[in-house]
Amino acid sequence: LLCSMYQEPSGVRIMAYTTIDDPSAHFQIATWTGNGSSGTAVTNDGNSNLQPDLLWGKIRTDDADQNRNHWLIDSTRGLNKALGANTTSSEETNSGYLNSFDSDGFTLGNDGNSNGSGDLVVGWQWKANGGSTTSVSASGTVLAGTHQANTTAGFSIVTYTGEDDTVNTVTHGLGAVPAWFIVKGRSGSGRHWRVYHHKNTSAPETDYLMLNDTRATTDDVNYWYDTAPTSSVFSISTANDVNANTETYVAYCWAEIQGYSKFGSYTGNANADGPFVYLGFKPAWLMIRNTIDGEDWLIWDIKRDKARAFGNPMSGRLKANDAIQEVAGNDIDFLSNGFKIRTDSTYANGNGNNIIYMAFAEHPFVSSKGVPTTAR
Repeated sequence: LLCSMYQEPSGVRIMAYTTIDDPSAHFQIATWTGNGSSGTAVTNDGNSNLQPDLLWGKIRTDDADQNRNHWLIDSTRGLNKALGANTTSSEETNSGYLNSFDSDGFTLGNDGNSNGSGDLVVGWQWKANGGSTTSVSASGTVLAGTHQANTTAGFSIVTYTGEDDTVNTVTHGLGAVPAWFIVKGRSGSGRHWRVYHHKNTSAPETDYLMLNDTRATTDDVNYWYDTAPTSSVFSISTANDVNANTETYVAYCWAEIQGYSKFGSYTGNANADGPFVYLGFKPAWLMIRNTIDGEDWLIWDIKRDKARAFGNPMSGRLKANDAIQEVAGNDIDFLSNGFKIRTDSTYANGNGNNIIYMAFAEHPFVSSKGVPTTAR
């Protein structure tokens, strides 16, 4: 069926294949310059049309030199409901971010976080189920909520209402075990984003990270109840950030899809000739996090890197945990089959540190028809 094999540095031969030949049908990145005018349409430029169900936006550079928060809006919670990735604030009701999700993009409002005049903005988009949700009734340990899932691409948007029991379960709808999910309280104040990642530690169900914070991986039974997620549910316990009585929550869940997404880890070597990480695809978007204390969640993508559109290293990183504007740097190469670290800095390459990553594809290394991709 396939005509390409890849020789990993360890000597293990891995067949490259995918069930998703065109990642742009499920994930796309758009950039735009704000004009302050409500009704401005942003159209995607991928091979496929994509109507987003989750849009994560961030101002890259602000014309007034202000630092602006990240914002996440999805088709389950509604266009006027925004959460900040770098904040502990409750859900904001604001009709100025977006007017609509469209058949191949979205239409902006006039809020300064999404459409400030002269500001450069990026929007990362995932497709779920077109806003169509499945309701879940409370039963036993299962919490009441909804989910809308794109099982082909391994992504679901989940909402639920907490009960603060010793243990509860949340139905995610993926039909596969999530490798990475993030949970945020919508109605309570001061709620952190809690992160599960299956390569966080050797027993990731016992630990958490915070998307809006730089604290190290922490062991605490009160988050995931020391219970690994299954193909139908993930478990939560009594911590208010994931399960306060009557409070509402949202979770974004991802399962790995070979050739399209990968959520893994690598060990830093503190050398500018850093680790190569095999993904099985050419990345479009990458977020990494050194799991020790004090390190940021760093994001690179192919659309913001126009100056190096046909070369490496990548330039321009954003911090998911910080409102700071885009920072220049030559830290990393995006390759046809993965990425390579090009810095000895601790944030990406601390010696002996476990560094987790989350990546989505621009193109599979080899398509289902055996067509290889090219490097940058």
